[in-house]
Amino acid sequence: MADNWVETTAGDLRRWADERGEALDEQGVRILLDLAREEMELTGPEALTPQGVRELLLEVFPESVVAGRDDVPTILEAFRRIVAYLRDTGAAGEADAGALEAEIDRTAPEFAEVVAALDGEERQAAAEVIAGLMRADGVSLDDQDAVDAWVRDFEARPEEERYARTEEYLRQAAELVVPPVRLAPAAELAEAARGSRLTAAVLALAGWTGERPLAEHDTLTDDDAEAARAALGLEAPRRHGQMEDEGELERLWWGAVEANVITAEHGKASSGPALPGLKSDDDAALLAAWLPLFEAMVVPGHDYADGLDAVELVQNEMTGVLIHLYEQEDPTEPEALAEALLGHVEEAYELTDADTMSALVPDALSLELATLEGWGIVESSGTGRALTPLGVWAVRELLLADGFTAPVIGELAGARASALIAGLTWYRPGAADEEIDGWLASHDPKDAAADLLDVMRTAGPGARNLAAAVLHRIGPEAAGVVRAAREHPLVSPYAAMWLNAAGDPSGRELGREEYLWVFVDTVAGMLETAEPEEAVEAALVDAPPEAEMKAMVEELWRTHHPGVADVLEALGAHHPDRATAKAARTAAYKARSAHEGAHREV
Repeated sequence: MADNWVETTAGDLRRWADERGEALDEQGVRILLDLAREEMELTGPEALTPQGVRELLLEVFPESVVAGRDDVPTILEAFRRIVAYLRDTGAAGEADAGALEAEIDRTAPEFAEVVAALDGEERQAAAEVIAGLMRADGVSLDDQDAVDAWVRDFEARPEEERYARTEEYLRQAAELVVPPVRLAPAAELAEAARGSRLTAAVLALAGWTGERPLAEHDTLTDDDAEAARAALGLEAPRRHGQMEDEGELERLWWGAVEANVITAEHGKASSGPALPGLKSDDDAALLAAWLPLFEAMVVPGHDYADGLDAVELVQNEMTGVLIHLYEQEDPTEPEALAEALLGHVEEAYELTDADTMSALVPDALSLELATLEGWGIVESSGTGRALTPLGVWAVRELLLADGFTAPVIGELAGARASALIAGLTWYRPGAADEEIDGWLASHDPKDAAADLLDVMRTAGPGARNLAAAVLHRIGPEAAGVVRAAREHPLVSPYAAMWLNAAGDPSGRELGREEYLWVFVDTVAGMLETAEPEEAVEAALVDAPPEAEMKAMVEELWRTHHPGVADVLEALGAHHPDRATAKAARTAAYKARSAHEGAHREV
């Protein structure tokens, strides 16, 4: 027999259509035949069944092919041509061919919905990637000419280069994601900014300065600096052991100038354009003026070439410290912050006296944290340090400006289930529960269940498991929607479990084969976002005892799940029980061999 029955069948179909004088979408036919052979492991088109038609259109095709809603009629017509060919050649009897055609017609509306939904998501995702690539290249999305020029240049590049750039962008984008946070209301943030000692000090400095001549480099003269310190109650530069800070006045001066609260140019000082905003009673105007001041003060950017003392070095690296605090659920001990900072400093800087700097950095960090606490950005909590609500907001704004994805708890409340499930990937358990509660509260239970079931039909194992977990938080009022989805192969076991838990008469315990499939699906989902060792550890939390687990592993290779070999390989490499791990490695080999054997014609 031919090594590939797809080629033989496609050629026969071509000749069959030519003899009948009918058009044939040969590409569409080949796609469907290839999927039937590669993904469903059919030995020929005559092996198609009505259930196989549904599986091919609703499960295999959406997961394997990028198609638009405009392609749906063409694909369905190609499928009908295949069935007509089977009938005319006698490969399928009249009754069987009629059943296949009826199933195509019955499945067509649902197939169109699935493709349309994925098409919209694919287009949105592609648009977001292209926009991200443009921003990374410094292209303003508001400049249409620059956007058009970038697109022409990108499309002219070789496919391999376009693919490599996109992959690198996606890799970097995955690293630029921080956990979600809760944001205080704008009015509360503005009130905190008004009450900040930083705001008061800068306003006082701007008011005292007014318009006056400046010294070289547009700084206050020595006499004015001394008078300003006395008038405003600011401390002079201080020594701390072997360290000396630049002085509160000097730091406030350069921060106010950088944030345009004070204008200092051509040897003269005057009020800056941001000063009215910093005084404003309008919350939005105040926060818009305060944020650049925060950035200027927290990220001073001392020049390494000029030589850095410990205070300047710590100030240069405070952004990383603040991001560390932003990412933590609980307050962080100062000692832990100092240890992490020292590790970074030793990697990032060529220190001439590393031992001395290691001794000075913790003290410099303590001084800086005390300053930030006085400004209302950091607060003490027990023996640890955490960001205040104003600090959380300000750090998030800096992260967004640097291209980070920085979710806010509650922002997915009105989203579709697909967006909710995708977003929850970055959530910690407690925050995820809060986001899910908000989403469920914003949706009718039946609509929410239907939307989640759509995700389970079309997405991968990870999203399917997460959607199933959210579905279990919906009450029995969604039973009718779940019952209607029981026939879909990817949903059936999850629907059965949900209905059983809801006490619905149609609910049932899973059969052995279904239970094994769900186990594989669960671990496959974990492998999408976790290292194999972590995924196995998480999967074993609710696993059966070792002897039963070993027996289960020995059965798993027969499970009709595309990820079964990967799951078994992970178990074989990381299961703590040696006998079970060995059984998993053997089963993984069998799963790989069975998959490859199904693709070879004898």
